Amino acid sequence: MIFDPKLNPGDTINNQELRDIFKCSPQGGMRKSNRTNTLVIVSDHTKAIYEDRWIDDILHYTGMGLEGDQKLDYAQNKTLAQLHSNNVDPFLFEVFQQGQYIYRGKIDLAAEPYQEGQPDIKGNIRQVWIFPLKLVDDKSSIPLPEPVILKKQQRKQRDAKRLSIDILEERAKYSKKGVGTRQVTSTTYERNEYVAELAKRRANGFCQLCEEPAPFKDKKGEPFLESHHIVWLSKGGDDTIENTVALCPNCHRKMHSLNLKSDINHLEEKSGIKLDK
Repeated sequence: MIFDPKLNPGDTINNQELRDIFKCSPQGGMRKSNRTNTLVIVSDHTKAIYEDRWIDDILHYTGMGLEGDQKLDYAQNKTLAQLHSNNVDPFLFEVFQQGQYIYRGKIDLAAEPYQEGQPDIKGNIRQVWIFPLKLVDDKSSIPLPEPVILKKQQRKQRDAKRLSIDILEERAKYSKKGVGTRQVTSTTYERNEYVAELAKRRANGFCQLCEEPAPFKDKKGEPFLESHHIVWLSKGGDDTIENTVALCPNCHRKMHSLNLKSDINHLEEKSGIKLDK
């Protein structure tokens, strides 16, 4: 029997309401309920340890396990991996503001789980399991309010600025290449803030195109530079440190207005790698 939570995609509820509906645990990213035979998946974007990202309508969701390598047969990782055979009904919620759970709809595995490197709760890189998830009903893929996504990006930017350059190197190295997208009033790219911050640190206060010092300092006294993707994300470029440089606002606008071949070649040399077009 299919469980009906009597929720519409986009409905926002609190943690107690979620618990009352699904008869599940009040905490955790994977909440299994034997009473309703459901698995509640919570993608909490307020927590920096995991990097859940939507890529081409697929949510790449990080499994359970805060420290050390994750195991596929551990707890609800096993439940999620066996969705096609265990008859458990899975439902997805996203959290952008603490205590507010946005219902997205019923989900299913879009592909087999795979492994990648991510930091654990102590900052050590370990192997995690990633579950590609898709919404069962296309109507569930409703646009999110643009301010919600902007606030998430601003929070990520603040988190990235607090990290040492060594940690930024690790985070950027193990970040996904695919860029996350969201449907708001227009498509918004969820750029990786660890990569953006590392590019600015490496530039050391100088624009990587005109090679002049940043034109001014921000309110915190830091050189003001903007991150730029040599091959634009909208044209299939990767959100990686090899494809990201730091530019002064004038050169940044120049690249988006002219995108001259000579400038692209110069930035490729600065990035240290020849990028395929």
